[in-house]
Amino acid sequence: MRERVKIPIENIYYLLCYAWDKLAEKDIVAVAVDDTTTLPNLFARVLINGTHHLLKRGFDRGYVPEHEWTARLRGRICFKEAFERNATVTGRLPCDYDELSYNVLHNRILKATMRRLTRTQGLATEHLEELTQLCRLFSDIQDIELSNRVFGQVQLHRNNQFYDFLLKVCELVFHNLLVTEKPGVSKFREFAQDRQQMAALFEAFIRNFYRVHTQYVVKREDIYWHWIAADQVAAGLLPKMQTDISLTSKTRKIIIDCKFTPEATQRHFMAGEADTLRSAHIFQINAYMDNLEGEWAETCEMMLLYPTVDSPLAADYRHKEHKIRIRTINLNQPWPGIHKDLLALVA
Repeated sequence: MRERVKIPIENIYYLLCYAWDKLAEKDIVAVAVDDTTTLPNLFARVLINGTHHLLKRGFDRGYVPEHEWTARLRGRICFKEAFERNATVTGRLPCDYDELSYNVLHNRILKATMRRLTRTQGLATEHLEELTQLCRLFSDIQDIELSNRVFGQVQLHRNNQFYDFLLKVCELVFHNLLVTEKPGVSKFREFAQDRQQMAALFEAFIRNFYRVHTQYVVKREDIYWHWIAADQVAAGLLPKMQTDISLTSKTRKIIIDCKFTPEATQRHFMAGEADTLRSAHIFQINAYMDNLEGEWAETCEMMLLYPTVDSPLAADYRHKEHKIRIRTINLNQPWPGIHKDLLALVA
């Protein structure tokens, strides 16, 4: 359990598609992955295949605001600007109007991301050539500087939801491309080793996997403290207690807390280098049990779930009527094995 969690590229792709709830889009894009595939090439292939899918169905269009001085009146006349610039001399009037155009924000983001990928270290020649050709198809679409704010401004609807999958890939690329010392060249950060980013991905993957493949009602759940606060200030200081995953059926309730760390145990050097379970994780599970309410307050099952690559860990405990299990899931195996093992955990 002391090694880093090394996840094959194919499995990372599956994790992302589950976490984003984009399994249908994954099948449409149909990306072939092998042991030699790198993250830049994986995401390049996703965008290439996804863009070809858009070509078949047609790029999305939308109404884009335009401002123009024109002799042919259209839209709304900007009278203040006309008076200030003496429109009677030019014979034209400034007008604001909306025009149906391919120059919508989601197409601009897609173009900008593909152009950034063409300048990424380690990109396969075939992907570079295909991305360059696709960018030419976006010649009428304006360039844009990508930022967190830009991604937050995108508005999609039911008829263009496929863009949502591609934009999630674009945003992931944006956050993980790093500039290099060579001007105009970027390299892709190994985000699989980013503990915080992968923790959120691991949790969302597990939650959506059980939502798709089991009959449980799956959700996050707030658990409220039984402590009685002396006043409003004291009440506001209590941290929020929310489960990662709560699975509920007519006969069973399981709370799963996901911990993306390759070390499910901690080593105490003062105690002869003995390994024990992580104290903070155990205290968290215990807090859930102590503060549960309702029909499952006495019988809810608890599970701490860790990723691993080749060092499984299983430990079982009981507290009153609660069953507590410590488990690992091997993310370095073929996907059918992951699928089978996750179902077995809640069977």
